[in-house]
Amino acid sequence: MTGTIPTLGEALRGSALWRIVALGVLMLLLFIPIGWINDLISERTQRRQQAVQEVSAKWGHPQTVSGPALVVPYAVRWTENDAKGVAVEKTERRRLTILPDQVHVHARIDAENRYRGIFAVPVYRLAVEVNGEFVAPDLAALNIDPALVEWSRSELALGIADVRAVQNRAAVLWDGDTYAFVPGPGDFDGVDGGIHAAVAQPFRIPRVAFALQLDINGSSGVYFTPVGQETVVDIDSNWPDPSFQGNWLPAQRTVGAKGFSATWQIPFLGRNQPQVWTSATKAPDLCATPFGVELITAVDEHRMAERSVKYAHLFILLTFGTIWLIEVLTRLRVHPIQYLLIGAALCIFYLLELSLAEQLGFGIAYLAASAAVTGLIGAYGLVVLRGAGSAAGVAGVVAALYAYLYVLVTNEDYSLLMGSLGLFVALAVTMYLTRSVDWYHLTGEPRLADDVA
Repeated sequence: MTGTIPTLGEALRGSALWRIVALGVLMLLLFIPIGWINDLISERTQRRQQAVQEVSAKWGHPQTVSGPALVVPYAVRWTENDAKGVAVEKTERRRLTILPDQVHVHARIDAENRYRGIFAVPVYRLAVEVNGEFVAPDLAALNIDPALVEWSRSELALGIADVRAVQNRAAVLWDGDTYAFVPGPGDFDGVDGGIHAAVAQPFRIPRVAFALQLDINGSSGVYFTPVGQETVVDIDSNWPDPSFQGNWLPAQRTVGAKGFSATWQIPFLGRNQPQVWTSATKAPDLCATPFGVELITAVDEHRMAERSVKYAHLFILLTFGTIWLIEVLTRLRVHPIQYLLIGAALCIFYLLELSLAEQLGFGIAYLAASAAVTGLIGAYGLVVLRGAGSAAGVAGVVAALYAYLYVLVTNEDYSLLMGSLGLFVALAVTMYLTRSVDWYHLTGEPRLADDVA
């Protein structure tokens, strides 16, 4: 056997295993700034939410329109004996709440972006037309004495989530007469805020038509509650990116670059709420079953940044793996500090992406940040890897990874499948390129004991 026996330190420095362990330690170190960047994205997201709340507080919060409902006071009388056995007549005042038989709502949403600093907040002006019919209730079935019903004190109430954003002096056309609304929901249970109007003698005929118009400011979203035995809601808007929400989706909808239109048709049986109830029983929570639309941004830069940073660990792994493969195949040596600088460039990408996206939008920001980092790593690779071919290979891999990441973050439904396939392809390429590598000879050691001279 010829030659000298290497020391343990020399063997480790020339060992492929030691290089892998060192790269693993570097990756763990880089996970620290990745965590900081993730925290920064969360902080910027919170600041955007604060901007939304500030604008909404001045313009109008997301609106939910509930009703209308007719509230009629009545009395219940009965006789009971007092402590001395004397019959005493008792009277208790109660309320009868009646929901309409038919409701047709047409809403027009004129939306725009308002800005708080660099953050855009979608706000709107909502024009609502509500018309329908009320049917006189069967008082006998409710055990109510018609003589004790105070029809002259009836109120038509409408629930509105942020009533201070009402922009017009609304009135209701009831059975041919006009009644002005006043602030507050009156005795309408189940809503936190709203308006009401006194409607004297509401049922001169068994079926009474009504109509009202309302102009409301709001932000982010519009919701309605189903109150009729047949509820039809039509919404049209100039906002191009709606997100339909709630317990029911629209039966018909059209979405385009110039806006959207949608129609909901909700039957009484799907509501799971009574049409008439009294204050002697628990009032249903009408606001628990809303439906409507959210005005979203097609590409939310903070959500996209949050999704992309989740793949930072995979990016660092694949980029370091590419450079390590070049080391193995070309017998070059890249210093750990050089690995660390390349890893820092990969981390800087997420800061560039976030900061530019808040100014330019996600698509342009992503392209600019990925091009800058790819160019930086390619230029640095010319010196570190001592060849244009190797540098171009690393830059090409990084560019391909950024293209792959863009597809992942913009296709949320298929990200798991595409991520799994990507990892499989990366492993397959690595196995193919290193299929002929003699790992034992990488350290200058013979593969078999018999090969020792």
